[in-house]
Amino acid sequence: MTGTDPHEPRPAPRYERYVALGDSQTEGLGDDGAGLRGFADRLAELLAAHEPGLRYANLAVRGRQAGQVRAEQLAPALALRPGLASVVAGVNDVLRPKFDADEVAGHLEAMFAALTAQGARVVTVTFPDLTRLIPLARPVGPRIDALNDRVRLAAARHGVTVAETARPAAVADPRMWTADRLHASPLGHERIAAALAEALALPGSDDTWTRPLPPPAVPLPTGWGATAADLRWAAGHLGPWLLRRVRGRSSGDGRTAKRPGLLPVLG
Repeated sequence: MTGTDPHEPRPAPRYERYVALGDSQTEGLGDDGAGLRGFADRLAELLAAHEPGLRYANLAVRGRQAGQVRAEQLAPALALRPGLASVVAGVNDVLRPKFDADEVAGHLEAMFAALTAQGARVVTVTFPDLTRLIPLARPVGPRIDALNDRVRLAAARHGVTVAETARPAAVADPRMWTADRLHASPLGHERIAAALAEALALPGSDDTWTRPLPPPAVPLPTGWGATAADLRWAAGHLGPWLLRRVRGRSSGDGRTAKRPGLLPVLG
């Protein structure tokens, strides 16, 4: 009888087609450079390092709620017949005045079910507590906990892989986020991709993404300095966001997917 040596390199999972569904995080907001990059693009690059023939589509559109992702992106995703799909949505629902965790999780589970039934491996994430970044958002904390609990249960029912990005203390480091405190920074997107890579057991992946960042060169504000920073954030980001809600507008109005078809990955 032969056993498996835990020190032997893991074989790379083989995926010829990867399709990403979701909202602004999957689209790549906050990871701006020569166009939007984002964790899904970064994950595609990690996958392509082991599967050079990988083709990748990103159907995500900013501002979309979970029901909209299901209504607008699921059918196109199924038509692309992915071997791997990521489904990340729900934060835009959490931030709305009316929130129903069961309804949001129902949309996510419907996507999990349809994609896995077609043979795709599906991966998703849990969401960090925004109140660790935005004290003014304290009422949102229980909503995020409720959604995460339901995501885990739905994922377990359909064999969906979950990257537990909610848990590491490092996710509360401001350097992981952009100035709006809602979208991951380039470093944050890099770590989300690394979390997904570890969850998928890609060769070379590990738990480094969970570890704290080195101390900042300039100490982070505390006390009144932190309060002043919160007030500047409210004026510069919360106010405009609330104004769009009052007007019934979304940051995704008029936008379409940045990568609607399967294309080769250029590293």
